[in-house]
This record gives sequence, C-alpha cells and structure tokens, in this order.
Amino acid sequence: MTDFPWLTVLGVLPLVGAAVVAVLPSGRELLAKQLALAVSLVMVGLVVVMALQFDAEADTAFQFTESHVWIERFGISYALGVDGIALVLIAMAVVLVPIVILAGWNDADDNERHRVQTYFALLLALEGAIVFVFAATDLFLFYVAFEVMLFPVYFLIGFFGGAQRTYAAVKFLLYSLFGGLLLLAALIGLYVVAVRDLGQGTFDLMTLTGLDIDPTTQKWLFAGFFFAFAVKAPMVPVHTWLPDAAAAGTPATSTLMVGVLDKVGTFAMLRLCLPLFPDASEWAAPFIVTMAVLGIVYAASWPSARPTCTG
Repeated sequence: MTDFPWLTVLGVLPLVGAAVVAVLPSGRELLAKQLALAVSLVMVGLVVVMALQFDAEADTAFQFTESHVWIERFGISYALGVDGIALVLIAMAVVLVPIVILAGWNDADDNERHRVQTYFALLLALEGAIVFVFAATDLFLFYVAFEVMLFPVYFLIGFFGGAQRTYAAVKFLLYSLFGGLLLLAALIGLYVVAVRDLGQGTFDLMTLTGLDIDPTTQKWLFAGFFFAFAVKAPMVPVHTWLPDAAAAGTPATSTLMVGVLDKVGTFAMLRLCLPLFPDASEWAAPFIVTMAVLGIVYAASWPSARPTCTG
C-alpha cells in the first residue's frame, strides 16, 4: 500500500464530498448532514490507516510522497509529502471535522439566507484545503492551498455568522490576503534566486533548501514569509482579526479556526522559514521571541481574559 496516493485521496475526497453536498436539492438537508458526516468519518479511517504505515525511524525527509509535473515552464509540480509534524496536524484536523459537524448539526437550520447544504459543503471544502496546506512540498502548491483555504472560512463567517459577520469576514479576508500578497512577492523573489543559482526556476522545497542565499536577501525573503505566517498564527500585533472572526462565526467555524487554522502559521514557520532561511531565522529569533512573550503578557492582561466572580 506504500504506492497508494494517500495524501491526494485525503485532499480530494472532502472536496468531492463538498461538491456533492452543495448540489443536493432543497429539502434534502438531513441527507446533506449525513453525507458530510460520512465523508468526514471515512477521512478519519483513511488517516488512521495511513498513520499506521508511517515509519518514525525512516531517514527520509518526507513519506507518502507524490510528485507530478504541473506547470513545467515554471518548475511547478504537484508534490506532496508529510513528516511527523505534518502527519499529526493532518490527523488532528481530520479528527476534529466530524466532531464539529456533530456539534454543529443544527447550526445552519435557522438561517434564512443560505442553505444548510452550503454550510456543510464549506466545512468539507475547508478540510480538503487544510490537508493540502500541510502536505504540499512544492511551494507554489502550498501557496495555492494557503490562499484557497481562506475562502471557505470567509463564507462560513459571512454567510452563517452572527450580527457582526460581514465586518469579521471582510477583516479576516483582508488581513489574510495582505499577508498572502507578501508571501507571493517573497516566493517570486525566491524563484529568481533559484534561476540565478541553479539556471532554472523551481518551487521544490528540498531543492530550494539547498540554495546558498546571501544574508541580506535571506532577510528580505524571510520577512515576506514570516509576516504572512504571523498573520495566520496569529501573532501580536497582527492578531486582531481572530477575536472578531471567532466571535462572529458559528461554534464549528470558530473551533476549526482556533484548533487548526491557527496552527498553519506556526507549522509554516517550522516547515519553510527555518530550512529555507536559516541565517535570517537566527537573526530574527530575538525579535520573534520578544513578540511571542509580549503576546502572552498581552493576552493574560486583557480584561476579558480574567476570570470574574459572580454572586
């Protein structure tokens, strides 16, 4: 079973399920819920079987790898693979989805503006995008999944959220798109460096990790990557989208944001920033640690975070 495309199946299955759920006719709301739950449970079974085949002692960087040429002219490939961290995060996301589906079984029932089918289709679409974000080993594929992941969350908040849903959804999208724009600029810069040093462009993570990038260029490229991931993490002071989005979203949406989406930023720092820009990462470490500590102090001192006694 080692040649089985586990990661492709895990990424595509919820997307197919989302499409099927989305086109179910009105009056089939219960079927939409049942189908979404069934797909999410199948995902749990698949990830358990895949995890049992993971070799924790293997000397390869990634396992369950897949690689197919996508856009040959620009050195872009459909390349997937997981290490131990990515596998754990994919498993966490996959296990969490059926839980939030069950917990939010009736969340969209009273929504007069949008269909129940849309709500559960968006949850499945988000699950598929999350898998590809954690599994991508081609940076362009990662970027596509990183950006696509925004839209199910935007619509989940904007369509099914509370009174401040429009404000929260737009704020979330603008913060994320601005970070994504800087990430895209840094990716283009990294591509140019690869053309200069290798004679051809590539977005392959392992190839780019071996580049000898001068310290100044590393710092600029690192800044673009890090800012995008800091927004997603989210780190103070680019964190303000999260309280609004979590408050406006349904419990299921907020759970996935806090439980999974926030981890994407930290994961990407470990997966991309450290190996691609080791010198810049060391240079920026004091600043990042300082901001992290300030974030802890800020959150602990915020009035709404303090427990209050009543009675």
